[in-house]
Amino acid sequence: MENLTEQIASTHLGKKVSGSELYDPSLLVAIPRIENRKQYNIDNNKLPFEGWDVWHAYEFSSMTQNGLPITRVLKLKYNCESEFLVESKSLKLYLNSFNMSRFGENSEECLQICKSTIQKDLSQKLQTEVIVDFLDDNSPKCEIFNKFSNIMDDIDEKALKIEKFKEAPELLETEEESNATSYCLTFDSLRSNCRVTHQPDFGDAFIYYKSRKHITEESLIKYLSSFRSEYHFHEECCEMIYKRISDLLDTDDELFVCALYTRRGGIDICPSRWSKNCNIEDVKDLLDTKKYARKSIKQ
Repeated sequence: MENLTEQIASTHLGKKVSGSELYDPSLLVAIPRIENRKQYNIDNNKLPFEGWDVWHAYEFSSMTQNGLPITRVLKLKYNCESEFLVESKSLKLYLNSFNMSRFGENSEECLQICKSTIQKDLSQKLQTEVIVDFLDDNSPKCEIFNKFSNIMDDIDEKALKIEKFKEAPELLETEEESNATSYCLTFDSLRSNCRVTHQPDFGDAFIYYKSRKHITEESLIKYLSSFRSEYHFHEECCEMIYKRISDLLDTDDELFVCALYTRRGGIDICPSRWSKNCNIEDVKDLLDTKKYARKSIKQ
């Protein structure tokens, strides 16, 4: 994995990329998901979850043939069953290559050509179906995860001592309950670091589970805080959290994990993973590429 990381860094980081404002699909870099999954005993051929990766690019722009600038928010998604994910720096450079490129006789035609081109390029690079749409001020906007409560609400902050900041699943503790209980929790201080750029990534984690095993809130806070010095992609963090919690629960328990990250470099990534018996209605709005669905002010 380190060799791949070094290869990506040497390709795009700390360099002036010539011609980056002219359409160039060769800028895209695909990352094999298996590189991280095999470390956590996630079978790439028999995933223990379903899920999607949703991306928002807030600074997409191109031009018509007459040089009229067209700017939109781009939303895209692809399934977690894909063999590859796209590296975010390469996606930014690729989308920037549309900035000075000219497509179509009017704005509608320009956007349609861009949409078709981006879908084709990403689908070919990632070897999966990628769905793309553009959002503007007229697009539906909805708030999601309203039933989730802040995990810190009933915690005594003075009594909570956090000392581990590298991913530490041993911090998680459970209590046996007499009946299966549903928990909808939000942790708004998730932080990890990109393993290519080493830049910090911030997000809100949303965790739902239904089980007779209660994961104590104190231990969950400590565990989620332990990502603070980890170096992983957003999608990997989401899957790690899912796998660690899933390992504690029974096989028929329900589990859902979603991370809404804040934008960096004009792009955010919102991965979500859930058990096959789980149904979280809110995620439908997040996955709808024609809607702008968020939760907190940070996003």
